[in-house]
Amino acid sequence: MSDPTPNEAPPIRDRDVVTSPDLARADGVRHAFFTRAGGLSRGIYAGLNAGVGSKDDAAAVRANRARAATYLGLPGAEIVTPWQVHSPDAVAVSGPFAGERPKADAVVTATRGLPIGVVTADCGPVLFADERAGVVGAAHAGWGGAVGGVLESTIAAMEGLGARRGDIVAVLGPTITRDAYEVGVDRLQAAIAADPEAEAFFFEGRTADKRQFDLPAYILARLRRGGVAASFVEHCTYGEEDRFYSFRRTTHRSEPDYGRQLTAIALER
Repeated sequence: MSDPTPNEAPPIRDRDVVTSPDLARADGVRHAFFTRAGGLSRGIYAGLNAGVGSKDDAAAVRANRARAATYLGLPGAEIVTPWQVHSPDAVAVSGPFAGERPKADAVVTATRGLPIGVVTADCGPVLFADERAGVVGAAHAGWGGAVGGVLESTIAAMEGLGARRGDIVAVLGPTITRDAYEVGVDRLQAAIAADPEAEAFFFEGRTADKRQFDLPAYILARLRRGGVAASFVEHCTYGEEDRFYSFRRTTHRSEPDYGRQLTAIALER
């Protein structure tokens, strides 16, 4: 497939993205929790698939990410996303990665005009901004990353660039929610071993060996425990099929692969 042409789909519109009033109030900050709308991918990836690691046509993924940068007011910019591995690691950047992307699950920057982000398909995408210091961040927080400390690592990395946690606003984007997120008791035990307070976010499942995990509530609790203001946009990736990709929904349907939605933030030039 050749590179898709711009007229194959309408540009991304405001109604195609989810935004947060808490971040929209930050002067000089642009952000978006992108949905499936406004993209060029087809088939099971239909829409704005931003997953470099998916088996989607690479040209379509590049075009989708370029469209997202344009929506953020940064046409031609490369949105910097790490090689996500469900780790607690955060990296500070001042420009696009040279060569192979680092294996990490959060990225922060104080560089104006540099969009940064993460991709997700049920895990929690979290955007951070310290308007006063001019520092922003993006984190990929699945259960492992959240329990392991990726949110706290992001805050610490932002502080390394001059942010103050009391001035940081964090917003959790579209994420799988409690009713759709069934896990085994082994995951409960692993979470408690790393963080005893995690137990309060696991609830009775359909069978004795299952639990329902409230990942959004747990992420918000960890953020607030870390000393930052935090909110959730209240969208479920599993339940809103027309708007979001979902790894778990794909698994339940035995589909061969899945798309990833992009979450991004940037300091205006």
